[in-house]
Amino acid sequence: MSVGPAPFCIRPRGVVRGAVLTLVFAGVLATAAATGALPRQEAAGGARSAPARAGDGATVDSAALSRAAAAAMADGKSGKKAAEEFVSRSGDRWGAVYDKKEYAEFEQALGGAYTGVGLSAGRSPAGGVRVTRVQPGGPAERAGLRAGDRLVSVDGRPVDGLSVSEAVSLLRGDGVPGSAVALRVERGRAVWTETLRRARLATQPVTVRHLDDGAVLIRVAAFTKGAGTRVRDAVRAAPAGAGVLLDLRGNAGGLVAEAAVAASAFLDGGLVATYDVRGEQRAVYAEGGGDTGRPLVALIDGGTMSAAELLTGALQDRGRAVTVGSRTFGKGSVQMPSELPDGSVAELTVGHYRTPAGHAVDGRGITPDLAADERAEERARTVLSGLGGGS
Repeated sequence: MSVGPAPFCIRPRGVVRGAVLTLVFAGVLATAAATGALPRQEAAGGARSAPARAGDGATVDSAALSRAAAAAMADGKSGKKAAEEFVSRSGDRWGAVYDKKEYAEFEQALGGAYTGVGLSAGRSPAGGVRVTRVQPGGPAERAGLRAGDRLVSVDGRPVDGLSVSEAVSLLRGDGVPGSAVALRVERGRAVWTETLRRARLATQPVTVRHLDDGAVLIRVAAFTKGAGTRVRDAVRAAPAGAGVLLDLRGNAGGLVAEAAVAASAFLDGGLVATYDVRGEQRAVYAEGGGDTGRPLVALIDGGTMSAAELLTGALQDRGRAVTVGSRTFGKGSVQMPSELPDGSVAELTVGHYRTPAGHAVDGRGITPDLAADERAEERARTVLSGLGGGS
């Protein structure tokens, strides 16, 4: 099961062996990147999502979808394409269909790893594709690429006119470590070509920084495998009495289980969220033993989605954190993977989740306790100091 686009969940290790709760799949990351809500990571490249439709996210009958794909194959047509058309017509806003390669990349990204050159790309103000971040130690950094460089072409194909998702797909290529990719790069007046070798890289979903006022800033970029434990470890390692600024801005979601572990860092057990799967009510709980006394402020914005919204709702509803920033994205539907006759996989909406107080998130988002825009971090630090979490 999943609750979002761009891959993230309490997902099964194999579609045929069961389903898992996902809070974000590659489609959502693509949507966020296209709207400028967050930088597009190579780790999420390649996958496609069904066109967004109005409505609250209709559910799709997986058996009917499988029959439609099988019928298309019997007529010599593409089962995946038939499935995509079926999902598009259904009104399932977050439904998506992946071929085997795309879904393997999806699973790889959920595990916190990907094959690429170690850069994130985004839309430049002029409309082209630019480098937004270079991963330390990756092929791009070793070649001297920097944030702000403009991509002119990838393997000779101009990227102007392509979406960021399409450009990222070119960067990823066949996804084979060691394969070469030629990047034409522009920096100011300089233009040159760099040939890089793709490598298997680990994502950095959680970063920790000690602020000069004694507080600890924990930024969570995505809830991939192990992210929740990293958050919990960072809280346990923080100096006694130090406040925590939990930065969830631009977090497109991830594994529900990881969001629950992160919640456990600040809660002593109890409800994190409820959700339904085709009408059957279920719940997600935090583990006991979390730090319930340390001052906590959570930073959120329009790029805070899915699993990140689940965590935000739990901390806000249970009075554990003051939330600062702007309204979150509003991705609160639950998807479940279903294997199709040709081996492709459909992520279909099967329900929605709610915060501990019963608030629906899908299509609504979460409103922060204190609204802030450009100076959100500064305001959040002021609030944290007022709570006794900084000097």
